[in-house]
Amino acid sequence: MPTTHPHAPACTHFDAAHTDQSDGARDHAWPLVVPALAAWASALTLIGCSARTGMIVAVCSALAATAVAWRAGLTWGRSRSTWWHAWRSPHPPPWRNITLATLICVAAASASVAFRVHALATGPASDLAKRNAFVKAEITLTDDPRRRSKTGGHFNQEGYVTPATLELVQTTGTGHSVSVPITVFANGHDWSTFLPSQRLEVAGRLAEPTPGDLVAAILLVKGPPRVLTPPSTLQTVAGSLRAGLRAAADVLPADQRGLLPGLVVGDVSRMDPQVASDLKDAGLSHLNAVSGANLAIVAGATLAVSRLVGLSLPLRAGFAAFAMLAFAVVARPSPSVLRALLMGLAAAVALGTGRAKDGLGALAATVLLLVLFAPELARSYGFALSVAATAGILILAPRWRDRLSPPKEDNDTPGRPQPAGEPQHTGVSAAGGTGCAASADGDGRMDGNGDAASVGGGCEAKTAVGRWPRWVAEAVAVPVAAQVAVTPVLVLMSGQLTPVAVVANLLVAPAVAPATLLGFGAALVAPVWPDGAKLLVIPAGYAVGWIVTVARWAVNLPFAILPWPGGLPGLGLLVVVVAVAVPILRRRAWRAVALTAAGAALVAVLVIRPIAAAWPPKGWLMVMCDVGQGDGLVVAAGPGRGVVVDTGPDPIVMDRCLRRLGVEDVPLLILTHPHADHVGGLPGVLRNRRVGAVVVSPQRTNERAAAHVSATLAHQRIPEWTASPGTGWRFGPSELTVLAPDLAQSRMDGQGDGSAINNSSVVVLVRWRSGSILLSGDLETEAQEELLRRVPLRADLLKTPHHGSHRQSPAFVAAVGARAALISVGAGNDYGHPAQSTLSLLRRLGATVYRTDKSGDLAVVERDGGMAVVPRGP
Repeated sequence: MPTTHPHAPACTHFDAAHTDQSDGARDHAWPLVVPALAAWASALTLIGCSARTGMIVAVCSALAATAVAWRAGLTWGRSRSTWWHAWRSPHPPPWRNITLATLICVAAASASVAFRVHALATGPASDLAKRNAFVKAEITLTDDPRRRSKTGGHFNQEGYVTPATLELVQTTGTGHSVSVPITVFANGHDWSTFLPSQRLEVAGRLAEPTPGDLVAAILLVKGPPRVLTPPSTLQTVAGSLRAGLRAAADVLPADQRGLLPGLVVGDVSRMDPQVASDLKDAGLSHLNAVSGANLAIVAGATLAVSRLVGLSLPLRAGFAAFAMLAFAVVARPSPSVLRALLMGLAAAVALGTGRAKDGLGALAATVLLLVLFAPELARSYGFALSVAATAGILILAPRWRDRLSPPKEDNDTPGRPQPAGEPQHTGVSAAGGTGCAASADGDGRMDGNGDAASVGGGCEAKTAVGRWPRWVAEAVAVPVAAQVAVTPVLVLMSGQLTPVAVVANLLVAPAVAPATLLGFGAALVAPVWPDGAKLLVIPAGYAVGWIVTVARWAVNLPFAILPWPGGLPGLGLLVVVVAVAVPILRRRAWRAVALTAAGAALVAVLVIRPIAAAWPPKGWLMVMCDVGQGDGLVVAAGPGRGVVVDTGPDPIVMDRCLRRLGVEDVPLLILTHPHADHVGGLPGVLRNRRVGAVVVSPQRTNERAAAHVSATLAHQRIPEWTASPGTGWRFGPSELTVLAPDLAQSRMDGQGDGSAINNSSVVVLVRWRSGSILLSGDLETEAQEELLRRVPLRADLLKTPHHGSHRQSPAFVAAVGARAALISVGAGNDYGHPAQSTLSLLRRLGATVYRTDKSGDLAVVERDGGMAVVPRGP
């Protein structure tokens, strides 16, 4: 029975004949597991450090390994043999040998990172990046350009980002031949047509990469590129297959035509944003990216066909390996696909040689190889999710499966002759796994998800405590085991739990394999028979349609997403909860009490939840978040989307407000001026959200705050633009127009530098069908009167300037003529905001005053053809 999971969506079959070997197989895997984890940890720690630090760690580890070997009286050759072959021996090796292997792997991983960092930090590309030099360069693309954002106004060009190899760089008449990885940012639709392996000539400015990124530089391309060489034949064929699938999917509804290419070959260029949001909230986001599940399904289908035609076991394994390699080329070898591919190739080798039980050892060997040769994976959340899910399936799923259902009685051990008349069993699941294999998946928006391909692993027999059918037990054990394994990584990554993910993945499981196989078949057929491809896409559409339906249903369930502290504190809390819960649930007497208490708590929350769920009000147009002493506003931009104007002082508070509103996509972020109470919460907006572009004030007086903002945006690779009067955007129901500042106003002084910065605030007029609001930043008297002279001011609502300070122009407030004034202010602040004189002025001019320190969040809604303000609190 195929099963799936957010990070382990492949089908799994546990071979009962191997269950008695599970403990031994896991014991023998430790000589690889411990060194692999240690190498991973060392690479994770040292990325972002200097090359010197890495070499110091490498040398110290090598010296420690020498000391251990000398102490044990081991020669190098003997120690190496003991480490590498111990997992195949009938007895686990002594921990001394594992320690030696661990130190050797730490030294190797540290040296690998050090050499990479040194190579990237020296040379012409790095030197030019430090000077932000304008260069002419020749680059070779190493992946498909990915679209970043598409907005309005001055941002109407499509932005693309792609990894590339810098081959030649020229500046001021001097050319340097190099070969280093870089990240390219460019605008223009032409970039969507380029393929990996193409060589381009571009002009642009080099910039230093984000710390921790193992690239030599960032290249900001200016102007159109010039094609020097076409893509290779292999990439041309792969690009043709991807384009053919996109064209064939045009016959499907919009939500399905974007998901099918994403599910099959990882092409999300036409993914509906709402569908992507639903998949993420339901724990199904792995389905819009290529994963180990795809490789497992393709390999499984290849094995089934080759078995039907009577090929021998080694030939079957060879064809499965070829199919996985071909699929990886078409889907692009992303880090997660590389990990899945190596696992799948290991499974094929195990199948061909009759050793299909060493899944955990193969996983550890794969991790070790990838960390040594691609150390940048050590910091990939997708890679971590992939490895954790696969390990959970190999270690936990067999136990839980056998406790739910008695072990299947058979003797079809791979590599052993079968009784006469009995069908030969290969130890491979229909999804391509071997033995106790499974696959795992996830992505990472780091935009993501990790994934794993199937590989054989031993299962263990336990006394069954249930009477579930075997296929049901397998279907439940796999996603639950994978979900448990990836939960710590998800907490670190997103600060939330998704309990609905297991149910959602169980429901979509039957649709994943048909959609993948039919979609891949359509991709293969499309270049020679487009109409035939459409015939295959139509039934695939029913499968992806079911996936979309399940996702939409799941996200509307109560507690689809549970907030949880993020980072290390959240992980620590999770460890404490598990440490307390496991002993309780293992005791039969306490189990009933715990379940009863949990049920009572669930009922209580279900009763309370409808009351709390009244926020935000339906159809909200704008929300002024209660961020304390500061500004943080969200303008509705469509389902799950919002334009953010200022971020308040606290990232956590701002993030919580956006979570309450369900905002996951921020097409535009406007930072009115560089004061901490307006930009300090920027990391909270960026947390697990896509931000299309950021608009900032032209005022640079507060260089420290402005530089911090610019550095943060550069780290996230988000374009930064300077506000200009007349610039406008339309997002969903909202139309935004910049009214100020102009360059003269941005230099206007008031009472010191603080006033100069306040007077340079970006002023935005937001219009809806039923009314408008003027967002006035922290303008003070001088800038208010200057704006009044330049622009006709009229709005239904006013965001009171500068938190209601005493520096207000009565003429300005009267000209706006707002019926209601919203003031974002912190309770008991030291500035005396809002001033009593300002409150009296607003009321005298007929405006109803709403304050966040009194009422919490304030929502603007349409009511009776006009505008109304709805407070969250009393």
